[in-house]
Amino acid sequence: MDIRIGIAHSPREISFESNQAPADIEKAVAGALAGSDAHLSLTDVKGTVYIVPASALSYVEIGVEEARRVGFVL
Repeated sequence: MDIRIGIAHSPREISFESNQAPADIEKAVAGALAGSDAHLSLTDVKGTVYIVPASALSYVEIGVEEARRVGFVL
């Protein structure tokens, strides 16, 4: 699962892959945006934990992992 998080007032975004279920990620984001959580906490496939203050969230993209192609694309 590919995740991209946009941070307010920052030109860069956080991008990583996670093994968490899309429903769990969506629930965590919704909790942070609703104000019930002060921060958004997600874990990547290597075990690194990303903690972002809820007030700094601009957007969160939850995408599916694509199979990587090998060779030339015409």
